[in-house]
Amino acid sequence: MCFKISESKLLATLKTVKDIGRQFQLALKRLLDIVLCIIVLVLGFPFFVLIAFLVKFSSPGPIFFMQQRVGRGGKIFVMIKFRTMVADHQLSVPHVWNLTEEARITSVGRFLRDFGLDELPQVFNILKGDMSIVGPRPPLPMQVDDYTERQALAFNMRPGVLSWAAVNGRRSISMEQRRDLHAWYVQNWSLWLDLKILFRSFLVVLKRENAGERLETIITKN
Repeated sequence: MCFKISESKLLATLKTVKDIGRQFQLALKRLLDIVLCIIVLVLGFPFFVLIAFLVKFSSPGPIFFMQQRVGRGGKIFVMIKFRTMVADHQLSVPHVWNLTEEARITSVGRFLRDFGLDELPQVFNILKGDMSIVGPRPPLPMQVDDYTERQALAFNMRPGVLSWAAVNGRRSISMEQRRDLHAWYVQNWSLWLDLKILFRSFLVVLKRENAGERLETIITKN
């Protein structure tokens, strides 16, 4: 007995299987986020305390810098980092990066930025579900209007601490290039790509590749 399956039904079946596979990978990605963040919090707690101490006593102001960002589905959330700039400046609105602003980074803040340590408090954003370890970097609300239709694909996934853009130029590339790379990541996402980004991120940070911000870049790294 012979059964005939139309091409449309076959394609629909294959798409369903693909969608199920992607959902399984996304669930596994979320599980890995939670497990790895708990490990980082437990093993890295003394390190967190040390950084907090250095930030607090290196310049007047709070230990943490908190700022509204846009995440998955356009949802606004508060992203947290270790403070790296003088406190009065951190409260101002974003503007074009220049040499004057570069000078406002504290000595401890410079070290934290170069090695990405200012991002560590984002483990709390990850555990809360607003972020992931790997994903597109979340923009400021005022920057969303600059996104093209394709670049807006970045909002289909949780934003990340590490990103495809960060391992393909880091702060040396323009905001437009970063947004394009974020969209590419979403379109081509897989757990294997996340693992690749995770590995390459360690190399980029250890080598301090492209650690300096482009002077014409709008601030997103606070």
